Amino acid sequence: MMSLRHTLTPLMLALVLAGCATAPEPRDAKLSVPAGFKEAAATEANATTTAAAPQGQWKTAEPSEAAPRGAWWLAFDDAKLNELQQQAEAANPSLAVAAARVKAARASLGSARADRLPQVGINAGVTRQKYAPAQQGYSADTNLPPGTVWNAGLSASYEVDLFSRVANSVNAAQADAQASEATYRSVLLTLQADVAQAYFNLRTLDAEVAVLERTLGLRQETSNLIGKRKDAGDVSELDVARARTDLATTRAELQGVRGQRAQVEHALALLLGQAPANFNLAPQPLATDAKVPHVPAGLPSALLERRPDVAAAQAQMMAATARVGQARSAVFPALMLTANGGNASYELHNLFDWSARAWLVNAVLSMPLFDGGRNKANITRAEASLDESVASYRQTVLGAFGDVEDKLSGLAAVRDQTESLDEAVVAARRSAELADKRYRAGEDSYLTLIDTQRSLLAIERQAVQLRGSWATTTVGLIRALGGSWGEPSAAQASAPPQGDAVKPL
Repeated sequence: MMSLRHTLTPLMLALVLAGCATAPEPRDAKLSVPAGFKEAAATEANATTTAAAPQGQWKTAEPSEAAPRGAWWLAFDDAKLNELQQQAEAANPSLAVAAARVKAARASLGSARADRLPQVGINAGVTRQKYAPAQQGYSADTNLPPGTVWNAGLSASYEVDLFSRVANSVNAAQADAQASEATYRSVLLTLQADVAQAYFNLRTLDAEVAVLERTLGLRQETSNLIGKRKDAGDVSELDVARARTDLATTRAELQGVRGQRAQVEHALALLLGQAPANFNLAPQPLATDAKVPHVPAGLPSALLERRPDVAAAQAQMMAATARVGQARSAVFPALMLTANGGNASYELHNLFDWSARAWLVNAVLSMPLFDGGRNKANITRAEASLDESVASYRQTVLGAFGDVEDKLSGLAAVRDQTESLDEAVVAARRSAELADKRYRAGEDSYLTLIDTQRSLLAIERQAVQLRGSWATTTVGLIRALGGSWGEPSAAQASAPPQGDAVKPL
């Protein structure tokens, strides 16, 4: 007996030590994080030289996944945008879906944590049974009357987590909950950015409509003037036809832009959780001096902590790591402790007598010997899921770097174009003014006049579109950088807190 005990003790110790290492070490995604963004230098240089629009205030990011997100759209200083953001967060269905998934993930975590504690239950009941004589060892002609047994008691069970099955299960559930929270923040940030971009697109189209309406008025005046000059014999029918063609073309362009505006307004209504028929945003052209904040890109290493989708991918990788340990622990012994205690009696009035007491204690150590390869297949599947999550994390990080670089280069291009186009707008307006005077004086043909006016209209529309693109590209950069962090400003403190529907674990 002593020899057997001395043999089993080292074996059990080895098994326990092996069980402690069921979960593998966190995988290295083998990412090469650059020291800086390639396009950041050009963007910063352009930001210091251009003066196309006043710059809003922007607090340099302080990366921390656990810190609350700031109301970054307040930097645009637009009261209507602030109102729309509040409506979207309160009623957007996609955000509600993400919040529900967080709630479910937290409930799963609570269920996993419950396995760490003993499970205790209470039972009470009555059993009436008639045994056959053979079941009790009597002869076949023995008449056994039915019997009634009353019972009441407590039961308890507890799994000793020798090989971290329960711990790995809890770790996986906790990582899943963290991933769902980060996904919620990613959905929230995407919603905020989509609302802001749709809003600025709408205001840009309003500005285009204003330009086309003004041009349409000028075309109408010109058409009327040419009609009078034709009646006076100063111009031919050709000029009249050209004037009417330009008038109709401008009207058609105006109708097309109004149609685009309606579609963008419908999309914004859906983001706000409203039916398009119940939503209407009054026209308000984007001002030439609209505030657009300058957003510093920061460091690529900080981006890994700022982006909620990167945090979600990292949490999913940790969950997959824990599930590998959970699958590996299934091949080791499991120790289950159970206990039952209470009273049992043939008569109800005797149920709680001291003599009616009964109890049972079990300690069962079980281990699979042959399962047809099920546990091995489960381990292989868990390890493959881990490989997938590592690759997905790597892809998410690389995509985040590329997203920021794209937005930085796009913003630099918009700033360069805006600066150049401002000069072109001034020159085109002067050319149109001179062409109009020369035509009225009879020094130039109508063809020269209309070519100049068409050029002015195209340049003015392009300038309007660039102003809108500057705002929407800035929003895109904010989204690519993961939003803003740090303590909220006084203005932010008065705004509805973002993401309070889902608090960190």
